[in-house]
Order: sequence, then structure tokens, then C-alpha cells
Amino acid sequence: MPDAGPAGPEAWPPAGCALVTGASRGIGAAIAKGLAADGWPVGVNYNGSADAAAAVVAEIEAAGGQAFAIQADVVDPAAPEAVFSALEEHFGVSVLGLVNNAGISRDNLSPSLTDEEWQAVIDTNLTAAFRFTRRGLKSMMRARTGRIVNIASVVGLRANPGQSNYAAAKAGLIQFTRTAAVEVARRGVTINAVAPGWIETDMTADVDTALLSAVPAKRAGTPEEVAACVRFLVSQQASYVTGAVLTVDGGLAA
Repeated sequence: MPDAGPAGPEAWPPAGCALVTGASRGIGAAIAKGLAADGWPVGVNYNGSADAAAAVVAEIEAAGGQAFAIQADVVDPAAPEAVFSALEEHFGVSVLGLVNNAGISRDNLSPSLTDEEWQAVIDTNLTAAFRFTRRGLKSMMRARTGRIVNIASVVGLRANPGQSNYAAAKAGLIQFTRTAAVEVARRGVTINAVAPGWIETDMTADVDTALLSAVPAKRAGTPEEVAACVRFLVSQQASYVTGAVLTVDGGLAA
């Protein structure tokens, strides 16, 4: 495996690449483009949207960045090793930046929620993030530098009827973030979470916009606004920020 070695204070991004899961559209695509603009070679993970992922890669390359599309279902226990190995071979450096963004929703009220709806959300939104983080920490701890950002949700901080599975997964992701962060803090690796609220993406396209009245800012956010917060947490300037949860929600969780 390539060994990036420690980065000096003047070297950022470090001599490694970044991986964004679920990066073919929406928030993930905006994050991938933002990290590439900051100088990271970026792995654009997707599951079924090959054309969309290719479009993200093309846009990054047209802007002068480096990107590589990599297909994998994050739920597959073998996916982390396969994805990391493919990116390390392609870019010739270790993965030193990881954004666990892939997620799904299967909304239903708790009395009607099926085992499949529960398990699918837990597996995709929580377990996959744990497995990718575990794999990523191997190279980051060796290099004594690294950034991990988990995309949680405001629903992990406040109740939202019909999303008990999603809320449980995102609340679990927040606590996993905090605990893992303190475990590796002395090794130069930071782990943080970003908790978006109502963001204009495919996942929110069919939701009643009247719910926006509950948002103090009275508008939805954009994927780029979420990406800006991720870019900060992945930056050198955020080297003393770890175990934090940054809400991007227009005041919804205040």
C-alpha cells in the first residue's frame, strides 16, 4: 500500500487522495467537486448512477482537478477494501480524506415500519460508514494525518415523525463520530460530522414544501452550502476540530 508519510504544516492537502461515497449527485457531488477544487484527487463513489458519476468526474477534470469514478454498493462488507485499493492503485497514494455521504431513506411510521425498511437504512447510513471509517483509519493512522467527515442529519438531533429508522441511524452516526474521534485524536486524524437540514436534493424533491415553515431561515439549503462546511473540516485550518457536529440547517435544530 502506498505510504503518504506525514505532511508538514506547509503541505495541504497531504500527499494522498480523498474518497466521497454516494458522490454521483446532490450533496455528494458538490462535496467531490469542492474537495477537487481544494487540490484533492477525488474518488467519486457511486452504486447505480454510472452516467451521473462520469459527469461529476468530467466536470472536475474540466476544471483542472483529478477524479476517478468507482462503483460499489457501500452495504457490501467487501466494498471498503475494494474501493480503497482501487483508488490507491489509480492515484498512487493513500486515501487520507474520507467523506461518508452515501445514504438512503425508507420513511414510515414506527407501527408500520418493516424489518427491511429498518435494516436497509441502518446498513447503508450507519454500518457502511463504520466499515469505511475503519478501513480509512489504517492508512491515516500510519501517515499520522487524515480527515474523516460523516454526513449525518438534523434528524439525528431532533425528532421527525416517519423517520425513526433514519433518525436512529443518523443519531448513531453522530455518536460513532464523537467516540472514534477521541480514539484517534493523538494520531493527527480528525473525525467530524456535518448534519444537514432541509437541502434541495433528489431525496427531498417529493417532500411537502410546507414543512419549510418550520425552518427559521424560511428556505432550503443547497448542496454547495453543505459542501462548504465539509471543505472546512477537511482543511488544514480545522486540524484542532474533532468530534464536532456542524449543523447546516437554517436554524432548525437551534
